[in-house]
Amino acid sequence: MRAIWKGHIQFSLVTIPIRIYNAIDTGQTISFNLLSREGHNPVSYEKKDKVTGQPLKNEDIVKGYQYEPGQYVIIEQEDFDKVKLKSEKVIVIEGFVKSTEVHHTLFETPYFVGPDGDLGAKTYGLLCQTLKDSGKVGVGKVVLRDRETPVLISPHEGGILMYRLRYPNEVRKMGEVPQLIEVKADKEQLKLAKTLVDSMTTSFSKIEMKDHYYDALKAIIDAKIAGKEIVVVEEAEPEVVDIMTALKKSIEAAKKKPMEKAKGKSAKVTKETPKKVARRKAS
Repeated sequence: MRAIWKGHIQFSLVTIPIRIYNAIDTGQTISFNLLSREGHNPVSYEKKDKVTGQPLKNEDIVKGYQYEPGQYVIIEQEDFDKVKLKSEKVIVIEGFVKSTEVHHTLFETPYFVGPDGDLGAKTYGLLCQTLKDSGKVGVGKVVLRDRETPVLISPHEGGILMYRLRYPNEVRKMGEVPQLIEVKADKEQLKLAKTLVDSMTTSFSKIEMKDHYYDALKAIIDAKIAGKEIVVVEEAEPEVVDIMTALKKSIEAAKKKPMEKAKGKSAKVTKETPKKVARRKAS
């Protein structure tokens, strides 16, 4: 695993040398190149003036802030330099809070934090254990790409996890959602809904968290590479029924699942993955 950032965590007079690593495996994402339909040649991204249609070079482009429709104020690089913030190599922890105080809408990208060298390893371990024992998380800021970014650090599986956060004023209010009205639920409907939720209650580890779209798309790509024909079966739109009927049928279906498992192998149905289905159809 290669570090993407090197610096320090600092709180009060304590400074810990660290390295930051991507916690997300970007290799699990399928990316595509734009090609011309005839010839399959790569398509270049050409910057053009939207009014004149003339192609532009990087030196011909400036940054402008639109303060009124069609009216811009131009910001040059020297303007950006005037608001340069402090060191980009220090994560300054401003305080420690209960994790429940930080709303989940503020969480953005996760990163792994590791110690940088033997000197920082012991202090890093001490911070990690302190966070575990206290049940607290650290909240602070770091300068990334000329912008002050809020971050949160918390203990995670023997190490420290850092989340890049959003500022609270960046998150819209739920009240802005159209047609959001307060509906007084029918008592019978509410009772059935709670029964359904109880019957479907499980643990997160038992819920399959797998990208079936990735598997199916990869199977199609592999089949096309092999020169095979792809057959796609259209799925029927789900039927919309009244809430009471849907709740009752859902509860009945949930009750049958434990019974089917108890029947043993005779009741077991082999479920093909999207990848197997795509390969079978392509053969």
